[in-house]
Amino acid sequence: MKRKADEDLADKPAKKRTSKDTNGSTQFREGLLQQAEKYRKEYTTSEPYKHGVIQALLDPQLLRNVRAEVQGNLSFTPKETDIYKIHQSGDLANLDGLDDSSLKLLPSLLILRDALYSPEFRDFLSTVTGSGPLSGKKTDMAINVYTPGCHLLCHDDVIGSRRVSYILYLTDPDQPWKPEWGGALRLFPTVVQKDKDGKEIKIPGPDPSLSIPPAFNQLSFFAVQPGESYHDVEEVFAQSSGSHQGSDDARVRMAISGWYHIPQEGEAGFVKGLEESLAERSSLQQLQGSGDQFDMPSHDMRQYDDAAEKPDDAAASGGLSDEQSKDEAPLSEKDLDFLLKFIAPTYLTPDTLESVSNTFADECSICLERFLSQKFSDSLKTDIVKQEALLLPLAASDIETQTSWQMARPPYKHRFLYRQVDSQPSSGSEESPSQKLLTELLPSEAFRKWLQLATGLSLSSRNLTARRFRRGKDYTLATGYTKDDSQLELIMAITPSDGWAADEEPAVDEESAADEKPATNEEPAADEKPAGEDADDLEKVDHAANATASAPLEGKPKNVDPPGVGGYIAYMAGDEGGEHSDDGQSNDGVEVPLDLSTGARASRPSTQKKSNKKADPAVYQAIEDEEDDGVLFSMPAGWNTLGLVLRDEGVMRFVKYVSQQAKGDRWDILGEFGVDPRDEDASVDDEIEQQQDKDETSETEIDTDYDKSTQVDSDDGSD
Repeated sequence: MKRKADEDLADKPAKKRTSKDTNGSTQFREGLLQQAEKYRKEYTTSEPYKHGVIQALLDPQLLRNVRAEVQGNLSFTPKETDIYKIHQSGDLANLDGLDDSSLKLLPSLLILRDALYSPEFRDFLSTVTGSGPLSGKKTDMAINVYTPGCHLLCHDDVIGSRRVSYILYLTDPDQPWKPEWGGALRLFPTVVQKDKDGKEIKIPGPDPSLSIPPAFNQLSFFAVQPGESYHDVEEVFAQSSGSHQGSDDARVRMAISGWYHIPQEGEAGFVKGLEESLAERSSLQQLQGSGDQFDMPSHDMRQYDDAAEKPDDAAASGGLSDEQSKDEAPLSEKDLDFLLKFIAPTYLTPDTLESVSNTFADECSICLERFLSQKFSDSLKTDIVKQEALLLPLAASDIETQTSWQMARPPYKHRFLYRQVDSQPSSGSEESPSQKLLTELLPSEAFRKWLQLATGLSLSSRNLTARRFRRGKDYTLATGYTKDDSQLELIMAITPSDGWAADEEPAVDEESAADEKPATNEEPAADEKPAGEDADDLEKVDHAANATASAPLEGKPKNVDPPGVGGYIAYMAGDEGGEHSDDGQSNDGVEVPLDLSTGARASRPSTQKKSNKKADPAVYQAIEDEEDDGVLFSMPAGWNTLGLVLRDEGVMRFVKYVSQQAKGDRWDILGEFGVDPRDEDASVDDEIEQQQDKDETSETEIDTDYDKSTQVDSDDGSD
């Protein structure tokens, strides 16, 4: 909720407010600005891409004062998306719009802002990075706080007019940050690949090669480089249970971060049309570019071999024909004998299948608990626990060389371990239970029949992937579905550890939710305002009385709930056609009433329903309106649960980053099944026919009423 002072700002143009000290160079370490050539040499030889780190950047007392002002007078909004989880202030550029009484509470912060964007320091940074002139008119900075569980995943910062990214740390000066607490800025190396047209594409490796821990008064920076400046912020790790080394209160990674932009109109170095050309190289366009051919795992769909089926069995194994109902296409005795080795008997009865099919027809999704039989699930759990123990000590570089698991990449889309084994049952050596799911049950014709009966869809192809999401490492970011024809997706949750269910983690305080959209930067900063829009988003204290009423930070932001562990899968409604905004940023956020700890949600509207909100790609904070919240389906990690979702064009899917605090890794199998488009056409035809029947009935009733009315009039006339 905006405070009254913020509302007043909306009617007044912000004027430039500066500190009394107009010479920004006086705030920096003595002699620093004369060392540009030294830092330029370090910058040009840095790896994995050009970046710089400056220790003791500013007068330490100034930063201590800033830290005190922030803790005492600023409010923070908890924000969580598919790519990050943080606590954030508003845009500090909005300091210009504060009234005098509010600004008196933040004098050091104003001095710091003016110093960082002073001509002297912009010239210094331009020389070091070789980036060209930097704007002093367009300031862009925010304060971000990472408490245990907070993180920011891989991205390259390429949006709009950004030219240089920076992070200035405000961690506790009296208790130095320990690298084992996490929270490091991590840089990813890239390799050059040639696409099918011979064009060179830079692809980041799955893991970072350089880690830069936070330190008080340390500045980290780099020029924004399309397809190269990939980085993330490591999760801030919680104190290990049973440890006696103190509380988590010391592990508060506070930093000021933002960007320097290209010169704006009226500034020296302004180039007309440059900002528009830079927007064309946005991260979004890179994600949709030709580099997709290097993605792992592949998404090649395997066709079902319908030609090998007997003609009289085609309806049962190839889908439900127009002439036959579900009751006329039962599973054969042979099919049932096979499926009973894996699936709980309850889900093979006609009544249960009919109930599942009806629910799926209404909701376009369903979640089935205790899907696998008790005997098979027990053996499967033993197998997965054993695998997890064997994989745990392996370094990332050894996983692909010493095991059958591969690493998903690129990290700006996803990172997890996977196996793609899809074949008919093998003979010879005994397969493990987890292998049997991939090689026997899921690709079998009998299971295809079961899926078709359960969903009423005809399935033509499949793609199966076993996935393991490691604690403190793995995730998938929100990506849209771009095909015209819908796709049936299966999620078989086989995570043996506990602590994932909705009732096992506290939900976020709904009153702390914010209607904000994210910005993809090293430290997600406040949104860039469109031209002409008043800057009124800064969460601030508008006068001294409010400052008293607003409790200080005291080690962590206000309204902080125990962090969740992530690991849930979520489907969200995107823009129609799966399009995004032209500037490379996500559109206005869709706030989702999920439990932020687990993502648990019991039901969803049909995917056929068009949301009037836009996904971003997934800002989800608790809100009161659940009628049109953008969430289509969500399922936490768990054991022996099957989820089925009919995915339409534009629907986005992601698996939330698995926190180091989780009790185990997330395990699942993702199945993607091609749907015969005639099913959808038939569904549309049915709706049209039903509507026509209604219309014809209405017309008949009207005609009948007219006849009756005419008859009555005639009788009246004869009398």
